[in-house]
Amino acid sequence: MRGAPTRLRVRVEGGGTPRPNRWGSDSEYGLLRDVLVGPLDNFGWQAGANAVIERTRRLGLAYDAAVARRQYEEMIDAYAQAGVTVHTLPAEDGLPYQLFARDSSVMTPWGAVVMQLQKPYRRGEYAACLRFYLENDIPIFDMITAGNIEGGDFMVLKPGVAICGYSGERSCEAAVRQLKGWFEAEGWELYAYPFDPHFLHLDVQLGMVAEDLAAVCVEAVEPNLVEWLRSKGIRVIDVSYGAAMNLGTNVVSLGAERVLIPASNKSLSAACRAEGLTVFDPDVSMIAAGGGAIHCMCQPLRRDPIG
Repeated sequence: MRGAPTRLRVRVEGGGTPRPNRWGSDSEYGLLRDVLVGPLDNFGWQAGANAVIERTRRLGLAYDAAVARRQYEEMIDAYAQAGVTVHTLPAEDGLPYQLFARDSSVMTPWGAVVMQLQKPYRRGEYAACLRFYLENDIPIFDMITAGNIEGGDFMVLKPGVAICGYSGERSCEAAVRQLKGWFEAEGWELYAYPFDPHFLHLDVQLGMVAEDLAAVCVEAVEPNLVEWLRSKGIRVIDVSYGAAMNLGTNVVSLGAERVLIPASNKSLSAACRAEGLTVFDPDVSMIAAGGGAIHCMCQPLRRDPIG
């Protein structure tokens, strides 16, 4: 580790923020070099956390920590096989959903943005990710102050184009507008997409699997979102509602025509293989039953730049 940066943010008012030499991401599909993963140590299914866990409880399923640990290690091994360097957030007491490192921060082309989480038992997660960035000298683009917003709603789709969803619960419009303003100042488009809170986060409905190729639950999203994606040259693989509610769009592109997909979504894996992609498909079902899967558990720290 290196010493902490002298500033808590590097964002230049009005735009023109320089890009870091090492860290950052300008797409969801550039070759993934470094990834930040949340710790499993304190994870457990939280009653009332989201629609997925409520369905899990109705089905009478029980959490098995040993199974979750095996599945977590299988996912970490998949990153290792793909040549990705894995960084893990230090576990902190009182943070049962710290595993889902996607939400407490997001990576942009100009450095990290520290988010604000909505649930009381998640709000403290910002501290661990903030310390991680400072201790590793990773630039912090800025920190959200306008309200709660979570990283599962945000994606840098391709150079010049980002999206952030909001339901008024996990992410609120005011915070999304703040983030949108920062991106627009840098000459980027950020599409603010409202959706029903039943779906928790945008990554339950949408996930990029490769360059200009997205997995989308067409049944769940508004038609204007599909039209907007297509206007950006992004093709769509339709994912069923049932698969989406089992976190079937919760995927991570590894770059170089490779993708991580939950083992449960066999139809998406088959569709991606038909597109010529190499699929890594770890089983994360025990974790996913608590409301988050592969995309939720990670935050890209460094992808090869595209634009």
